[in-house]
Amino acid sequence: MPAQSRKKTSSAASFTVPGLNADDASTTAALLQERLTALTDLSLTLKHIHWNVVGPLFVAVHQMLDPQVDAVRLMVDTTAERIATLGQAPVGTAGALVRARTWDDYPLGRGDAIAHLGALDLFYGGIIADHRQAIDKLEEIDLVTQDMLIQQTEQLEHFQWFVRAHLENSAGTLATAGATTEEQAASYAQRT
Repeated sequence: MPAQSRKKTSSAASFTVPGLNADDASTTAALLQERLTALTDLSLTLKHIHWNVVGPLFVAVHQMLDPQVDAVRLMVDTTAERIATLGQAPVGTAGALVRARTWDDYPLGRGDAIAHLGALDLFYGGIIADHRQAIDKLEEIDLVTQDMLIQQTEQLEHFQWFVRAHLENSAGTLATAGATTEEQAASYAQRT
């Protein structure tokens, strides 16, 4: 569609859910939009890893990731629908996702399963930490949305546990301990 024929539409409706004022609905929707961006990126990253993982653990990791992709895609949908329920417009376009991200693209392409799991551990850690911050911010604003994010966080932590099980030794130490970047975590994971 030519740029001159595109019309900008309003992102906010004149309503929200009963019992929540417009300012709190806007604050909640803004927090959710950040989570929507992160979850959308996570779902794409998980599928990217699924397609690019190689090595002796290929089948196990390849098959482990599909249910995670499906669950995260449901989180994306639930989050977007909650934004709409609050009277706001969720934004899920690729360009908006890239503009809103505060992190770089997932750095690994075709690579060893353990390297990908090392990087994915850090990726999950960032998503989970940001979800927890949003949960804290919603404590006095919207308990319904907070509950939704709590449920998502529980699932994300469970998925991270699956990933970490491949990176943990019998003493309970993670191969990725101390890594601060996904590339570094991938490198640390391959040392085991």
